Amino acid sequence: LTSQGPRGWFTVSGGEATRSSEQSRAGLTSTPAALPYFVAFSQLLGLTLVAVTGAWLGLYRGGIAWESTLQFNVHPLCMVMGMIFLQGDALLVYRVFRKEAKRTTKVLHGLLHVFAFIIALVGLVAVFDYHKKMGYADLYSLHSWCGILVFVLYFAQWLAGFGLFLFPGASLSLRSRYRSLHVFVGAAVFLLSV
Repeated sequence: LTSQGPRGWFTVSGGEATRSSEQSRAGLTSTPAALPYFVAFSQLLGLTLVAVTGAWLGLYRGGIAWESTLQFNVHPLCMVMGMIFLQGDALLVYRVFRKEAKRTTKVLHGLLHVFAFIIALVGLVAVFDYHKKMGYADLYSLHSWCGILVFVLYFAQWLAGFGLFLFPGASLSLRSRYRSLHVFVGAAVFLLSV
């Protein structure tokens, strides 16, 4: 039992107010006035982090190369680019492009996550390959175990998101039930990545 309340809010039996999905898709929900500044700041911060990581590796760690002892240096650069910068951008897509078509934002969100995953995977392959070449043990530190856990969670989240939201066939009720968990796990994985 619903009735339309003030300003397009719908009152559901029980007193909770929610906006219709048509209004949300049409961009009628309010966007904070400071959002463009927050997004610009996040992009500046993310690009600065990538640049500082690259400069640190270039100036103080000898640079990066795949077939040498510098192969390890591929790992931090790829992880910063993939698991922090691109994953962060993927999370911002639904806030920044509120007025775009839902399908467009879904595809952009998914593509950014694909790029983030591939770049992070290159970083993982680099560090495991480096350890193998140097005769070091794998997964010997808390950092490595936490990193693997976060990467596995990220991959599972990506598979679930792709299977339920981008791949046709999942029921609307299943998508609806999973969406809030998807948002929560996505934010948690991002925070764990940072």
